[in-house]
Amino acid sequence: MLSSITTILFSLFFFFLTCFNGPTMVDSLDTFHLPSPLPKWPPGLGFASGTIDLGGLQVSQVTTFNKIWTTNEGGPDNLGSTFYEPVAIPQGFSSLGSYAQPNNIPLFGHILVVKDASNDPLNPTLKPPIDYTLLWSSESLDIKKDGEGYIWLPNAPDGYKAVGHIVTGSSVKPSLDKVSCVRVDFTDTTNSTFDGLVNENDLDLFGLNAYHSMSGFVVGSRGVANLKGNLSKSMPNLNQIKALIQTYSPVIYFHPDEQYLPSSVDWFFQNGALLYHKGDESKPNQIDKNGLNLPQGGSNDDTYWLDIPLDGSSKDRVKKGDLQDACAYFHVKPVSGALFTDIAIWVFYPFNGGSRAKVKFVNLSLGKLGEHVGDWEHVTLRISNINGELNSVFFSQHSWGKWVSASALEYHTGNKPVVYASLHGHASYEKPGCVLLGSGGTDVGVRDDTAKSDKMMDTGVRAVVIAAEYLAATAVVEPPWLNYERKWGPKIDYDVDKEISKVKRVMIWKLKKAFERLMESVPREVLGEDGPTGPKEKNSWNGDETV
Repeated sequence: MLSSITTILFSLFFFFLTCFNGPTMVDSLDTFHLPSPLPKWPPGLGFASGTIDLGGLQVSQVTTFNKIWTTNEGGPDNLGSTFYEPVAIPQGFSSLGSYAQPNNIPLFGHILVVKDASNDPLNPTLKPPIDYTLLWSSESLDIKKDGEGYIWLPNAPDGYKAVGHIVTGSSVKPSLDKVSCVRVDFTDTTNSTFDGLVNENDLDLFGLNAYHSMSGFVVGSRGVANLKGNLSKSMPNLNQIKALIQTYSPVIYFHPDEQYLPSSVDWFFQNGALLYHKGDESKPNQIDKNGLNLPQGGSNDDTYWLDIPLDGSSKDRVKKGDLQDACAYFHVKPVSGALFTDIAIWVFYPFNGGSRAKVKFVNLSLGKLGEHVGDWEHVTLRISNINGELNSVFFSQHSWGKWVSASALEYHTGNKPVVYASLHGHASYEKPGCVLLGSGGTDVGVRDDTAKSDKMMDTGVRAVVIAAEYLAATAVVEPPWLNYERKWGPKIDYDVDKEISKVKRVMIWKLKKAFERLMESVPREVLGEDGPTGPKEKNSWNGDETV
């Protein structure tokens, strides 16, 4: 698969044969539904109204499909993928493409449909394609499959863009009225969703570069655009944001052995956190409540950093955090042309604990490796602005992460997803267990252990919205600490290589070699060499989640 995607395929895939009897209607029992009905959202403009008006172009979505074609191997769990066409398209609307997803999760998707509302016959917002280009065929694949599949790119007329690909079960070109192309001023080619990220819905089409997108999958970067939304007509207002938080705010489970729990930022400041300035390290400053005396703006130039108290007892207490006081911090932003809302949920830990490793049959502590002050972690909810439904969740995991479909999540109560925070490192996972980091193999790696315990945090309790830039400037006031763009912890004052050598001394030769290969493959971020920066300094703050 390509490591980078330059376009997003919002729409999904079209009709084709799964067997000799033609397409079959998908039974509603085969389709995933959120555990609880959606609430009645507070009133507003276009958010969750069922249709978004882009000003001459109306957008809605269809979630009822015919099953078209299936591969029975490849992809996640080697279970293959299935392709669908939308049915029951509302009167006056037309499809933008077809839908597909892997077979290891329940069916849960939608296809965007559009309607020309411009009343301008000389310059309509939609036109049919003028032809199709065949991008891929399954004919030469020696795999388990139901019939054959063909993927087509609609060739748009001048001044228009295709927004989706079409799948058929025949080598005959689709009819020109199967899909619409969108006038270029309603499209955008700059957004790059799921760029290089692991995704539970990635497809394996045996030679075709295909990636999951929020509305189907992306076929390389071959000539498709995204719809461009309308912030004023599709994004949630503040009351709707609060309702979304109460509906979907995740519940985080911490490992039963976790010592280093989250706290609120204010608690961290009020319990002795210190601000250091380069050249004046002997005179650190106590941080004011809410970070009022933190330097604002500037850049992360190593001239300022935060640290925990100097006093031993205070230091140990602050390291452990205060779960009863902990807050989750919510950043609300538009993605995919404001057809979706992302709610990034940030959790602060005063301290990140040491790492642990598995080398063959041995589990061992890595001493100080992985320790650092000030750990920021997050998960992101992706919500459809058309109906307010949760689409997927991004789980951040050290310097990477992955998207998981709402249909593959565990839920605590109602529609609140469960998140598992890894022991000491606080990476986020959708299910409990042990993940081994690094390229040491199935029995060698740095351990990320997760498990359910009575240590838990409902992120909707004491929720704080810290930013929603698309709203009026007075709607959400950013706390001063959010604009502190320096380090939340000091640079580690121990030698990582020296710590690795300490661990190696107690290992026999074969284990030592495996451990050396592991340490070469693990990102230094996991080993904790430097103090982290805050949420606003992350690449994902101003756009989509990125590695």
